[in-house]
Amino acid sequence: MAPPLNPVPSVSTTAVAAPTSVWRLLAVAAPHFGALLVMFQTETDLVGRVGFVLAWAILNLFWIALLRRPALSGALSLTLVVILVLLSRLKHDVVQMTANFVDLMVIDRDTAAFLFTIFPDLRWSAIGAAVVVLPLMYALWWLDPFRIRRLPALAALTACLAALTGYALAWPDEAWRGYYDDGYLSKFARSGVTAVSDFSSHGFMESDAVITERLKLPLEDSCHPAGRRPHIIMVHDESSFDIRQAAGVKTPKGYGSHFDSWDGKARKFLAESNGGPSWFTEYNVLAGLSSRSFGPFSYFVTRIASGRVERGLPLALRRCGYSTISLYPAFGAFMSARSFQTTTGVERFYDAKDLGAKGVEPDSFFYDSAARLMAEQPPANPLFMFVYLAANHFPWETKFRPDMTPGWRAPGNVPVVDEYLRRQAMSVDHYGAFVAKLKKQFPAQPFLIVRYGDHQPEFAPGILDPNMDEAGLGKKLQSYDPRYYATYYAIDAINFEPVKSATVMDTIDGPYLPLVIQEAAGIPLDPSFEEQKKIMLRCKGLFYACKDGAEARRFNRLLIDAGMIKNL
Repeated sequence: MAPPLNPVPSVSTTAVAAPTSVWRLLAVAAPHFGALLVMFQTETDLVGRVGFVLAWAILNLFWIALLRRPALSGALSLTLVVILVLLSRLKHDVVQMTANFVDLMVIDRDTAAFLFTIFPDLRWSAIGAAVVVLPLMYALWWLDPFRIRRLPALAALTACLAALTGYALAWPDEAWRGYYDDGYLSKFARSGVTAVSDFSSHGFMESDAVITERLKLPLEDSCHPAGRRPHIIMVHDESSFDIRQAAGVKTPKGYGSHFDSWDGKARKFLAESNGGPSWFTEYNVLAGLSSRSFGPFSYFVTRIASGRVERGLPLALRRCGYSTISLYPAFGAFMSARSFQTTTGVERFYDAKDLGAKGVEPDSFFYDSAARLMAEQPPANPLFMFVYLAANHFPWETKFRPDMTPGWRAPGNVPVVDEYLRRQAMSVDHYGAFVAKLKKQFPAQPFLIVRYGDHQPEFAPGILDPNMDEAGLGKKLQSYDPRYYATYYAIDAINFEPVKSATVMDTIDGPYLPLVIQEAAGIPLDPSFEEQKKIMLRCKGLFYACKDGAEARRFNRLLIDAGMIKNL
């Protein structure tokens, strides 16, 4: 029988129909040599290297099953691995943790816009990389002499996925290793198996399976506060904490008064994040719940809670006649902030675009916007306003608006700490000006102002324990050592005397702040906050950590049964 005309070269044949140039063979082999180099530079032990090889095989086989070209598939796989390494290092620089599988949920336009705002040079780096990579991919498409059949590729892909699952179950990655700045691909691969397993076990949120108790649903007309209701302003003080917790840090004269409340006391706020993810605390102070209940999915807590967690401070205040407004310093779709805050009861949400922000703005920009929006409200109607600041956001390697502190003298710490202190000084000045403006512009109106630090800055662990290695710091962070999560909360008042309450404790977990605010304002609590107050008092200010999470799981089930939490 005559051979078929023009046979297509295939790996299933034992020879290539035409002589293949060395350059074309190198195009196939080069990505694999590059991957080996990345593996030996980033994976520190045999277990990690096994995970790297399995993940690398899965990536290649996926592209081969899709494109049939091994050279292009290898190049695409290597590109993705390099991107993962770079993003992991960037994330570690920001929040001390490397990327994991669940981070795929964070990829969207507004996340990219946020990163380009914080790191302006990143945009040009991405454009430059695209200019180089896209023509290279086209050349590999043309050079690749091989074609691999899809069915064998799919079979091998399935086998590698099964092997990766067994590997991840046999050598589960300890959570604290996420704080190590290495093992990027192997940890990413193992976290995918863990995430699927955790979701299969208990869904997104931890809660008791069954309880006999029930919450009463709040009545719409049941809120009758005694006395005049104050306007309530909640200020998200970005990355702010009393740096005197770290021994040896030099501070400017008079430093520390910003952390005191109206009664002269300094109080601690235990955040649930360290270094970067402000949205953890955003969830705490609006929903009044713990991000830790979401386990490995906590990094995306506001996205997951959007449309599902219909409980929070703004909703409770609306029941008492308050209008609710939020001022947000990024694009509203970032981490689903607009949708999440609307779910918790925010009626009017103004993001950076709505406010006319040009990049990162100083605190005065948001305070001036708050005063302007406040002036548009009928004076007889009480207002809740969430003012989200961003000027003290990383990076501190560059000076932000030095024109606003012409007389600043650095105390003499390392440059990053001195820049952090300078920005804190700016925040103090701008807050003082805001309070003065409220007194002048609204002389007869009562205000309750509650400020809190959303988390410590990313460099804080290193100055709190300068002699501890990366492994030790990771374990401390993973165990939620309070020293690494303590910031501050402060209560101020204008034309109003905050109501004394046992909930205004010296130290509170973040999810209790909505309860503290309502108590200090004299607002009657709805049944869910009444129940949470009981938990707070018997757990002495702890929430998720109380009884190893048992109180939080029970409370989550109460809210689920009451219809305040859905589809979790």
